[in-house]
This record gives sequence, C-alpha cells and structure tokens, in this order.
Amino acid sequence: MEEDDCAFCGAALAPSWTSLSIWGWGSLGVVLFLITFGPFAIFYFAFYILCFVGGGFVVTLLFGKSNSEKYLEQCEHSFLPCTSVGIPKCIEEMKREARPIKIDRRLTGANIIDEPLQQVIQFSLRDYVQYWYYTLSDDESFLLEIRQALQYALVQFSARSKETDWQPYFTTRLVDDFGTHLRVFRKAQQRIAEKGDQMKDQAEELVDTFFEVEVEMEKEVCRDLVCTSPKDEEGFLRDLCEVLLYILLPPGDFQNKIMRYFVREILSRGILLPLINQLSDPDYINQYVIWMIRDSNCNYEAFMNIIKLSDNIGELEAVKDKASEELQYLRSLDTAGDDINTIKNQINSLLYVIKVCDSRIQRLQSGKEIDTVKLAANFGKLCTVPLDHILVDNVALQFFMDYMQQTGGQAHLFFWMTVEGYRVTAQQQLEVLQSRQKDGKHQTNQTKGLLRAAAVGVYEQYLSEKASPRVNIDDNLVAKLAETLNHEDPTPEIFDDIQRKVYELMLRDERFYPSFKQNVLYVRMLAELDMLKDPSFRGSDDGEGESFNGSPTGSINLSLDDLSNVPSDETVQLHAYISDTGVCNDHGKTYALYAITVHRRNQNSEETWKTYRRYSDFHDFHMRITEQFENLANILKLPGKKTFNNMDREFLEKRKKDLNAYLQLLLNPEMMKASPALAHYVYDFLENKAYSKGKGDFARKMDTFVNPLRNSMRNVSNAVKSLPDSLAEGMTKMSDNMGKMSERLGQDIKQSFFKVPPLIQKTYSDPDHCRVAAPIDDNVDDNIPLRVMLLLMDEVFDLKERNQWLRRNIKNLLQQLIRATYGDTINRKIVDHVDWMTSPEQVADAVKRFRDAFWPNGILAETVPRRDKAIRMRTRVAGKTKLLEVMPDELKHIIGAETTRKGILRVFEMFQHTQLNKRMVYVFLERFLETLFPQNKFHELFNKLHSRSKQMQRYKQRLHTTQAPSLQKR
Repeated sequence: MEEDDCAFCGAALAPSWTSLSIWGWGSLGVVLFLITFGPFAIFYFAFYILCFVGGGFVVTLLFGKSNSEKYLEQCEHSFLPCTSVGIPKCIEEMKREARPIKIDRRLTGANIIDEPLQQVIQFSLRDYVQYWYYTLSDDESFLLEIRQALQYALVQFSARSKETDWQPYFTTRLVDDFGTHLRVFRKAQQRIAEKGDQMKDQAEELVDTFFEVEVEMEKEVCRDLVCTSPKDEEGFLRDLCEVLLYILLPPGDFQNKIMRYFVREILSRGILLPLINQLSDPDYINQYVIWMIRDSNCNYEAFMNIIKLSDNIGELEAVKDKASEELQYLRSLDTAGDDINTIKNQINSLLYVIKVCDSRIQRLQSGKEIDTVKLAANFGKLCTVPLDHILVDNVALQFFMDYMQQTGGQAHLFFWMTVEGYRVTAQQQLEVLQSRQKDGKHQTNQTKGLLRAAAVGVYEQYLSEKASPRVNIDDNLVAKLAETLNHEDPTPEIFDDIQRKVYELMLRDERFYPSFKQNVLYVRMLAELDMLKDPSFRGSDDGEGESFNGSPTGSINLSLDDLSNVPSDETVQLHAYISDTGVCNDHGKTYALYAITVHRRNQNSEETWKTYRRYSDFHDFHMRITEQFENLANILKLPGKKTFNNMDREFLEKRKKDLNAYLQLLLNPEMMKASPALAHYVYDFLENKAYSKGKGDFARKMDTFVNPLRNSMRNVSNAVKSLPDSLAEGMTKMSDNMGKMSERLGQDIKQSFFKVPPLIQKTYSDPDHCRVAAPIDDNVDDNIPLRVMLLLMDEVFDLKERNQWLRRNIKNLLQQLIRATYGDTINRKIVDHVDWMTSPEQVADAVKRFRDAFWPNGILAETVPRRDKAIRMRTRVAGKTKLLEVMPDELKHIIGAETTRKGILRVFEMFQHTQLNKRMVYVFLERFLETLFPQNKFHELFNKLHSRSKQMQRYKQRLHTTQAPSLQKR
C-alpha cells in the first residue's frame, strides 16, 4: 500500500516539475542573451525581421508588375480592344459641347392642341425634374430622353383617342355611372335614417354605409381604400401609371427603370393626384357650380327657402354671423335723407334673416321630429284646391289617385281620365279625317271603326255588367249610352253626360273629394304645389321683413309650432292703413311698395308693426279670399291694374287711397263676423313677414298649364294640315298610334293598381341593387342616349316611389312621343354635341384651362390654403340657392315642387363629401380607360387593384356565410 501511495504522489507531482523546468530554462536563456548582446539587442532583432519581410514584398511586387505588363501586351495584340485611353476618353467626351437633339413637337396632329401640351410638358420637367437635376449634372440628354418618352406616350394616346367612339361613353356610360353613384348615395342616406339620428359622426357613418352599398351593387369591386386612405391612393395611382406607360411607351424605354420611375412619379404625384384632389374638393365644386350659373342672380325667396330648409347648423351660424357683421356696419353709418329708408329696409331684412337662423338652429339643436300628420290636422290654415284643378294638374292628380285607391273609388277617377283621353283622341282623329276629305282622300269607315272600337272598349271596361270594378251610375244613362253605341256613330262627346255625373259624385260624395281635403295626402299635395304656408316670424314695431314675389317653400318640413297663431278671441281688434308708398329697384325690376301700419289690440296688450306689400301681393290676396269666400267677390273691389305710367307719383297716391279704402272695408267688424275664417287670411296678409303667395298664383298659372297632353295633340293635328301629302300620311300614322296609346291609358292605369303585369317587365334583379342602365338592352333600342338620360332624371328626382305612378307614366308617354316625333333629331343633336365636345378646339381649351390652373402665368401655382369654415359654409348656401333658383317652373309643374327641391338638394348634398367625390372621379377615370383601351382588360385590372378592400372582404365573408347552409342542404 505504501508503494502504491508513493507511486500516486510521484505521478501527481510530475506535471508541476515539468512546467517549472520549462520556465526555468526559458528564463535562463533570456538572461544569458541580455548579458551577451546587451539590453537593446531585442530591438535590433525585431528590425532585422521587418526588413526581411519588406524586402520580400517589394521583390514580389516588381516581379508581378513586369509579368502583368508582358501578359497584357500579349492580349492587346490578340483579342481585347484598345484600352489605352479609358476613363480620360470618357471625361473628354463629357466635356465636349452636347450636340442638339432634334425633337418632333407634333403630338396630336392639331397645332392648337400641341402648343399648350408642349407647354405643359415643359413646365412639368422644369418644376419637377430640372430644379434638382441641375445640381447633379449639366448634361441635358437625360432630360431630353424623358421628354421624348412623354411625347411618344402622348402620340400613342392621341392615336388611340382618334380611333375611339366617344359617343357611348359620354351619353351612356358617364350618365350611368353618375346615376349609379346617386343611387348608392340615396340608399346610404335611407340606411342612416333607419338606424337613427343620434350618431357620433354622421358624416363618417355615411361614408362607411356608402361603400357598403357600393359593394352590394357592384359585387366585384369596392373603392373604399383608394378613397379613404392617402397611402393606398398613391399606390393605386403608381400602379395605374405604370400600366399606362407599359401600354404607351416602347419596350426599350419601359425597361429603363430610372426613366420609367421618374415619369411615373411625375404623372401620379405631380399631375393626377393634385388634379383628383381638386376635383374632389366640395368647396371647389360649390364654387364651380356658382360660376357655371353666374348669370343668374340670387333672389330673396330662394335664399330664405334654403335657410328654412337647411339641416346644417354650421351653414346657419355662418349666415347668421355674416348678417350680424353687415348689421353692425349698417348701424355704424351716418346717413341722412333718402338713404335712411334704404338702410332701414336693409336692417329689417338682416334682422329677419338672423331671426330665421336662430329659430332654425334652436329647432335642430332641440331634435324635434316633424309630424306631417299633426300638420295636416290644422286644416283651417291650408289652401283649398278645386277638384277641377286637381284633375288637370298631373302633380295634384297622382295624390288624389292614391287617395281614391285607398277609399275604393279608383274606378270613377279612372273612368273620368279614360274619357278625357278618348275625347282628345276622337277630336284629333276627326280633324285629320276632315282635312283628308277636303283633299279628296276617303278613309271614313276605317276612322269610324277605330272610334267605335275605342268607345266600346271604354264602355266594356267601366260601365258594362262584366266590368270589374264597375262605375256605379244611373242605369238610365248607361242604357242610353249603350243604345247610342249600337245605332249611331260615336262622337267625342258621347260620354259627356256620364262623365259629368261621375265628376259630381267625386265632388259631392263625402268619401272622395271632401274627405281628401282632410287627409295627409292633401298636405303633401300642397307641398308639391308650393302652396303650404311660410312660418310666421312676428317682428318688432319698426317692421322686420319685406314683401317679395313668391313664397318660401318647404313648409312640410316645419313643425306645427311654427305656423302663425291666428287670433281666435273675439275681443281682438285689428286696424291697418297704408302710411307711405315708395318705388323700389331690384336687379333692374322697378315696382311700387306700400308700407302698411298695423295695430292689434286685445284685452291684455297692444302691438304695432309695419309690413310692406306690393300691388301684386294685394292682387294675389284678393284672388285667394274671393275664391275661398264667393260672397266677397261682389263686395270687395280691388283697384285695377295699369300697364303704363304705373310709377307716376299721382297714380301711386290715387292707388294708395283706393287700397286704403279696400283695407278699411275688409277690416270692417261686420265683414269679419259674416266670414269668421276670413280673419286668418287677413292676419296672414298683414303680419310682418314675407308674404306667401299660394292659391292666387296657382290659379293664374293653372290656366297656362291645363292638360299639356291635349294641347300637344292639337298642335300635332294643326301641323298635319299644313304638311305635304307624303309627310301628312306619316304624321297620320303617328296620330293613329297616339290614339291607340290614349285608348290604352285607362287600361294601363287599371293594370298598375290591380297588380297586372306592367308594360315593361322587370328583370329578376332588384332595380335598387343594380346599375341605373342595367335594365337597358343595347340591342333593343337605337335611342339609347335618350333613354339613359330619362332614367337619370328618374334617379335624381326619385320617381320610383309607390306614389309616383302618374309621373312614371307621363315620363313613359313623353318618351314614346319624343321617339315618334323628334327622337332621331334629339339623338342626332346629342351625338353632334359629343362630337363638338371632343373636337380639337374644345380639347385645346381644356388643356389650356389645365395649364392655366396649375401654372398661372407660367409659374407653378402654390398650394391654395384651405378657406375658412365660415366662408365654405356660406359658399354652400350660395350654391344651393343658385341651384334652386335656376330650376325652371315647368319642371316643378311636371314632377312637383317638393320632389324637385328634394332631388336638387340630394344631388348637392352628394357633392359635399370628399371621399364620395373621389369615388366618382375614379369611376369616371376607370370607364375612360376601359373605353380608350378596350383590348387591354382594364376591367379585370381594376378589380385586382381594388381587391384589398376591407368592405369587399367583409362582403365575401357574408356571402359565404349565407351560402354555406344552402350548400350543406344540397
């Protein structure tokens, strides 16, 4: 054991002894070296080694250089080109003066277009490339290459444009896209209304809902990302510009990435993006609308109408602030003489505007809902429209038709209308027959046969025992009519006796016209006829308000509290007299104005105010009360009109005296007791507010708009007499067709209300979920542009509501009439107008406007600062006022004042959202490119570019979720 332990210890100590021996011998060697060679020997040793290594490197370098030169000399004489000049040669070439490169300045083949286009190219390169490129290099070859690429692309673009037929794009696709955009907006508004009014951000909610409806209608594409995300919009424009460069540039230039990227950025960020932002700006659109109708002066009526209809508090506050500012300025003026009256009238007008704005703001902030049924209960304040006027006015007739359907009396109304159509047709046919007989042509039997067939058809449809529903009338009259049809030739007056009885039945029977006046449909009819009253704003003693021709409309949207309070207490005493007269000049129109001082006294208070009326207001008021109270016509005599010298001072004083006598007789207590309801009309006329013309104005206009269909047919008949025989025969055939259409009028009415299949069959898809022009088959009708424009009118004014039946039928009838007479002419004019729009002169004008807008006076336009919110709001009010004012009265008579107003304001409101405007601009751009490049499958390309839409993805998920259960069942 001891031996083993010793062996283990020796083995353990062996490594330590070995390491000690190494360090010992090493130390000994160092000490001996220093003793022998001295302390600086180590530095000498390191120097010797460094010299050895350096010398070897130098020898190797010299040897390699000599061998390389020999090898290169051998290669030079074998296959490599001469490289003796190298970089110095390139520098020498760059220092030489660049040779001028000739550029062909022809782009489109029309000098009037090429000149402004060249300027646009020059300005673009100068402001987007040259300002930074010259800091890097003075060589202009790169700039010239970019210019050549741009010009080549424009040449190719121009060649494509010349080969394209633009008529379908401007007359069909453009209108279809606009109508579809408006339909999506209308449906989005409806969904917002269904969800409720209280939302955090109604504008943002409207945008989201709009794109939800878009994806439901388009089904393949949604543009929400491009319109709401600036980053995605820039990416979309870059991709689109790159595709266009691929199509327009030569392959060699397109493969040059540097040049391609430069041109792409110039087009996308320098031209397209600013242009789209400007076209999408609501404030720019509003200013453009005002500029387009700049020749039309804003009148007081249209302005006040917009204020009372506005649902935007920002608009009302902006108008109120501006009115207050003007009011302070007028009150600060120091004037005397005649200027005092002018300034006083202006101050009164501004006070009235401020009061209206305050009232409207309070109503919007309080969130009061408007109940038209409660408004209808206040019948004492509504005008009365006679039945004979209702029957000849297409706007009023459709409301009466709806009511008659509800009460089950539609057969009587349909019979009356059918007989009217038969009478017009029969008169026209007989007049044509008489004119042809004078010329020696005989077609008596054929014409009489057609008239007999039409008369028998009316009899069988409404009066025979088989008729359903049957008009219940005196059996003796029906038997007499049947006897006449069997033994005599039919005449236009054959149904007159029965028609008169039916009219008296509708007029007297409590179920029909009397009850209709107590129905909410009657109130809506008055709104469409512009005959609802304006809310009352009673003024101060100095008189706030002034008279004007016409009535502020839209009272259907006003609550019952806004209507004037008619004095019902018998102790109320009203006195009035004309205190002064004056002559006013409004936009070149001169008229007399009468200042009426009114005193109202009751048991507790006494009030005095002034109001201002024109003679036309007195005349309208007189017509209104004499139509309501027939006994007044023999008592009250209004001073007559005078056409010439009616501004003479003596004449005005005489008229003032006569009008004062008229007022005193009207305000006689005995007169008021005899007609208690007259007090309301008198108080409304004398109240300090803008006078609301209604019944009298309507009655005067009714004479000029009675039954336009009858007049048009008679004009056709008179025109036939003066035509040559060849043309007369064609017009006679058209007349026969119109007669057959008139005969079918009653049947069409009946079919529409009793759910008989309509004349135009509906497609399997819901029309509200498809594009506007989707139901149109391009192979059916040659007059497609006219049809699409009529569909657009139908979309703007929302004529597809259930209570708009008559308007749709009138539209269809006018459409057929236009096709039969002037359809080809209108179509030809539309095509000619499109050719004019795409003519070189108009294209050059558009390029010049673009150049002047972006580079006024040749200088890049600075970014226009966003205008103040108050200014933008007032611009909105001015734009809406202009649009409402420019609408013709004839359009209101055809489709109704309320419908016209809502349609115009809906279109205007659609343009007040930047994201929605961008969507419409991009739709127009996409359709433009699809038309210009029909072979390049742009439709599929746009679907792919918009495929990342979040709305599209959600729509596909919902569609997959709804289809999954049906697939499982299968």
